[in-house]
Amino acid sequence: MNHQDGLRDLVDFFETLTLDSATRIDTIYSADAFFKDPFNEVIGRPAIAHIFRHMFAQVDGPRFVVTTQLLQDEQAFLTWDFYFRMKRFSRDEQCIRGATHVRFNAAGQVCLHRDYWDAAEELYEKLPVLGSLMRWLKRAGKN
Repeated sequence: MNHQDGLRDLVDFFETLTLDSATRIDTIYSADAFFKDPFNEVIGRPAIAHIFRHMFAQVDGPRFVVTTQLLQDEQAFLTWDFYFRMKRFSRDEQCIRGATHVRFNAAGQVCLHRDYWDAAEELYEKLPVLGSLMRWLKRAGKN
């Protein structure tokens, strides 16, 4: 498999992700893949699968829309919008905008996945009580 095929499969995986389809992780990620986002840093398919299952337990209607994809050799960079509804707070749809750097192995599987997004701006500011504090701190920091 070439890296273009690996990128296509990865984008399809995220844009069609459901709790049931998360089992496809074995075809997308290498057995020893490294995954890091603002909340997690894990190695291996079981740990990565746990992150996806946890996402479905925490939010309703999660879905990714990949807005940009760039591939150079064995590395790719994606930008995306993640839409969801919080189960415990507002039922309004929320959106987190972020980016992902991935590296593919020779078999076209993801061996490194690193997400970049601002948890303070994209998530904490949207929570009822914590959001007020975060917005106040942001304004105070500009003065």
